[in-house]
Amino acid sequence: MSEKVLFICGTLNQTTMMYKIAKQMGDVDCRFTPFYADGVLNFASKMGWLNYTVLGGKHQKDTLAFLDEHNLIIDYRGKENDYDLVVTCGDLVVPRNVRKKRLVLVQEGITEPEGVMFHLVKYAKLPRYLANTAATGLSDAYDAFCVASHGYRELFVRKGVRAQKIIVTGIPNFDDLQSNMVNDFPFHDYVLVITTPNRENFQWEDRSKFIQSCLDLAQGRNLIFKLHPAENHLRAQKEIQKLAPHALVFSQGNVNHMIANASIVITQRSTATFVALALGKEVYSDLDLDELKRLMPIQNGGTSAKRIAAICRHILHTPMTVLEQIRHGKITRPKWEYGHAY
Repeated sequence: MSEKVLFICGTLNQTTMMYKIAKQMGDVDCRFTPFYADGVLNFASKMGWLNYTVLGGKHQKDTLAFLDEHNLIIDYRGKENDYDLVVTCGDLVVPRNVRKKRLVLVQEGITEPEGVMFHLVKYAKLPRYLANTAATGLSDAYDAFCVASHGYRELFVRKGVRAQKIIVTGIPNFDDLQSNMVNDFPFHDYVLVITTPNRENFQWEDRSKFIQSCLDLAQGRNLIFKLHPAENHLRAQKEIQKLAPHALVFSQGNVNHMIANASIVITQRSTATFVALALGKEVYSDLDLDELKRLMPIQNGGTSAKRIAAICRHILHTPMTVLEQIRHGKITRPKWEYGHAY
């Protein structure tokens, strides 16, 4: 019987990344699940209190629709099989039933800046999800962490992630950004605004002030807003309509194509900022653009999924006795870091 691999999805970006990696896994039996959690978080998601997160709402609906459209096998919460390997884009929550499995973590995109909550999570051991993606990698529950660039490798090591677990592979969806220049998005030469769900993540934001700053930068040019999938779209549309009634607002669509056709791109805290920088756009952002250029995902012509799949196969075929030595630091340079199997 072929080995069984569970891919834990989340946002549509994470789900498509998992799908691309699975396509490179050959004859392995691949199953998929929306993101899930245990205990209090599981209860809260069932009550609908976490519908603006990957534990429910639109994210879960989009994931299930994608999996159904591509005729992929769904094993909700990974209950139906004893998996040989688990692949995920997030370790802010690591479900109990995968903690002792072979586990590969794949960076999903940009990470949040390290604020007060990050340091409370790291040093006071508060739950990682309270620091959002700033705490990515801190679980140490995985055997390999596939990251976007050498800049990100340095960043994660500085945060406290064990260097021997990090492998620079590039990440699917952000490793061939020039390909977005060929698209069928019907508009061109506009100012594109890409929002971030700060309020849904319990962070302060003066949205009216932000919209006004976008109007000032646009200086009368056509303005398009692309709302984040996790955002309260009805509220955001009302806010934009009030201050920028002539702006176009999209809650769906390929944001990379929108970036490719824009003249100016305005972001808050979005992975899409990488796309805008890579395509040479005039960019305004809450993020440090020089730092983002250092962190830019490597461009390898879309081969990251193949590289990650190879690492998954190496780990899949590594005896658990060897994995335990790696996990306890007795082996400091795993062979798969160099593309070799045990």
